[in-house]
Amino acid sequence: MGCFFTKAELKWLNTELTKIWPYVNEAASELIKTSVEPILEQYRPVILSSLKFSKLTLGTVAPQFTGVSMIEDGGGGITMELELQWDGNPSIVLDIKTRLGVGLPVQVKNIGFTGVFRLIFKPLVEEFPCFGAVSYSLREKLDFTLKVVGGDISSIPGIYDAIEGTIRDAIEDSITWPVRKVVPILPGDYSDLELKPVGILEVKLVQAKELTNKDIIGKSDPFAVLYVRPLRDRTKTSKVINNQLNPIWNEHFEFVIEDESTQHLTVKVFDDEGVQASELLGCAQVRLKDLEPGKVKDVWMKLVKDLEIQRDNKNRGQVHLELLYIPYGMENKFTNPFAPNFGMTSLEKALKSGADGADGSAIEKNAAQKRKEVIVRGVLSVTVISAEDLPAADIMGKADPYIVLHMKKTEAKNKTRVVNESLNPVWNQTFDFVVEDGLHDMLILELYDHDTFGKVISLLGLN
Repeated sequence: MGCFFTKAELKWLNTELTKIWPYVNEAASELIKTSVEPILEQYRPVILSSLKFSKLTLGTVAPQFTGVSMIEDGGGGITMELELQWDGNPSIVLDIKTRLGVGLPVQVKNIGFTGVFRLIFKPLVEEFPCFGAVSYSLREKLDFTLKVVGGDISSIPGIYDAIEGTIRDAIEDSITWPVRKVVPILPGDYSDLELKPVGILEVKLVQAKELTNKDIIGKSDPFAVLYVRPLRDRTKTSKVINNQLNPIWNEHFEFVIEDESTQHLTVKVFDDEGVQASELLGCAQVRLKDLEPGKVKDVWMKLVKDLEIQRDNKNRGQVHLELLYIPYGMENKFTNPFAPNFGMTSLEKALKSGADGADGSAIEKNAAQKRKEVIVRGVLSVTVISAEDLPAADIMGKADPYIVLHMKKTEAKNKTRVVNESLNPVWNQTFDFVVEDGLHDMLILELYDHDTFGKVISLLGLN
């Protein structure tokens, strides 16, 4: 149950906030400095020797409330959500020093915020002011830019990204929901209001397909970065798949979840550029509230350029994930298919279950029946080594052979390079295929001569 403020009430509230803003600014500026500065130090990049505030004030422009709602949470508390819009004129200067001893005053500029500021008054008590503590948190992220006082920070390689990432991590880790700050009002133990894990998200990064090629020579070298909270120690990175626009990772990651109703998993796919900064190929998000606890969700997600601006119609490829959310307390209610001891294929489990305590004929009969029921999933790795004594395909008595490999059901396809003028070609190339149904799919190999008509020399199918 909740209530909302009228336009007249919002106007009055904004007028009153403007009047008291100088006092709020002074108190909030000191609170932010003492809260965020230790976290800045914690996430300080290695290229810096120190990172501190030399000046912090929120300026003279007060935020404006665009909406206020009161929500009774049914647990002895009241939640107030303040929809705010703030294009302020703060004065924030960071004093940084590099490992080389260079000191740089860096100004944080163009701070903007449009989102929700959440206040939780809990627990409710009979003693004035009727609540024991207040918790506060941001529901959205801040936008800002950086500028060296008297210069351009982008002219110093690596510094801009390092400082920007540090500030964002510090804000995320200190005040962005589900993180919250608890301020005791009355004496008491309020540890139950602190942020606590509520479950585990199991993620299998399977593959991606049709990625954008960013390389002039060859193909992109994709890898994926996954996170629920973009903190340094909570971000997971996959291996790099070289020269491939349809990479198969088949990697497993785990994430701690604090609030499944508001958090989401973010996946960003990059092209590895070696010593240079990696280039973003595309990103995607899945909301945790869309997952059914205890049930694996298999999803293909379209990659976009920007998660905030949904006006990207360019095809940037897709990423394939398997997701499982396990709330604490449900661990023993079902079998976790991502657990290390659950590494057998479906066929192996079927054979094993039929072999437990049965005689030979019963085992064979049971296994045969279960072979019809199970679907074997996994990755098929195929190495095309060479061919010998191929028939001549042109008037010169030679051929320009290459092989096309594809799965019949999924229609996944790969092909080798062309070996010119050879009847005994050597390829030594390896290809990976995600197999969705290993009992009923087929790998087909077609040997072609590379000419105008792409003549088929030979055809082979493997179950």
